[in-house]
Amino acid sequence: MSDYFGKEVPKLGFGLMRLPKTNDKIDVGQVEEMVDLFLANGFTYFDTAFVYGGSEDAIRQALVERHPRDSYTLATKLNAMAAPDEAAAKAEFETSLKRTGAGYFDFYLLHALMENNYKKYDEYHLWDFVKEKKAEGLIRHLGFSFHGGPALLEELLTAHPEVDFVQLQINYADWENPSVASRANYEAARRHGKSIVVMEPVKGGKLANPPEEIRSLFRACRPEMSEASWAIRFVASLDGILTVLSGMSNRAQMLDNISYMKDFVPLCDEEQRIVREAQRIMGGSAAIPCTACRYCVDGCPMGIAIPEIFAAMNSQLADGQLERARAAYAEATAEGGCAGDCIECKQCEGACPQHLPITEHLKKAVEMFGK
Repeated sequence: MSDYFGKEVPKLGFGLMRLPKTNDKIDVGQVEEMVDLFLANGFTYFDTAFVYGGSEDAIRQALVERHPRDSYTLATKLNAMAAPDEAAAKAEFETSLKRTGAGYFDFYLLHALMENNYKKYDEYHLWDFVKEKKAEGLIRHLGFSFHGGPALLEELLTAHPEVDFVQLQINYADWENPSVASRANYEAARRHGKSIVVMEPVKGGKLANPPEEIRSLFRACRPEMSEASWAIRFVASLDGILTVLSGMSNRAQMLDNISYMKDFVPLCDEEQRIVREAQRIMGGSAAIPCTACRYCVDGCPMGIAIPEIFAAMNSQLADGQLERARAAYAEATAEGGCAGDCIECKQCEGACPQHLPITEHLKKAVEMFGK
């Protein structure tokens, strides 16, 4: 592999979006145990964001207040769409510093840029703002996370050569998916010489539990390896990868990831062939490729539990489990917010990093479940 910024960084990062919860609150005790385990095995990269509810505060308690500052690196993000104006957007930086107590950020990102929002970052002068913070020493390395297409990525990287890295959704299922464009975006970033932080390597957990045909394929080759390991090792084997974020929600997931990433070995030729076959199989899946990031939910005026409804639909679409699908739908809509309540405002589609036709899927849910 070539030399690149961040080559020495351990290739497993701790994504802090889906932390363990007890009674709907982040369980800081569990997070402390996971942080200690992560650091004890030589990993250092932690990734949070201003809009990850409670995450910055939890990582202050579990990490910053309990470990030397030079023993880890911390990344967080500024989200222009969460701010009503420029002043509020810029204030996110100071709020994140206060929440985390980190003193500075090793990695700082403008968050979730795509075609329908990237101009807001120019309008609020945020590119200049973060460059100023870097000059002040409050940001060590500057980047942005991205959910758009390769043409826009080319435009942004050409306009902003100062960024050190870019965070992209890359996984084997989306490698040739035109709505995500994992391969095309990866190649654009590398043409500009940018290092890459990988997000959604397991596609919101979907690739930890792929269709049975793929599970059988993996077991036949490496029966001792988890399904998630194939997804994470696929992206970690690419050139130019700074680290791969895994949104670990419990100790078991972390132990599994550590088992194959502590002494990481890239996929061999035979394993690469197996993944290509899995990609072929995934191309025929009827499942809705929702990663349950929940960006669609926050602004929904009807309070529709979109990810949970899609998960219920996938029980039938992907697995053929009609009764399980009906039970899951009933649970998801027990407090209201049925698919049929959708007023087609499409704010959810503007927020969706996967660019899903959410309103059309909700119409299909009505057909499937009757309301």
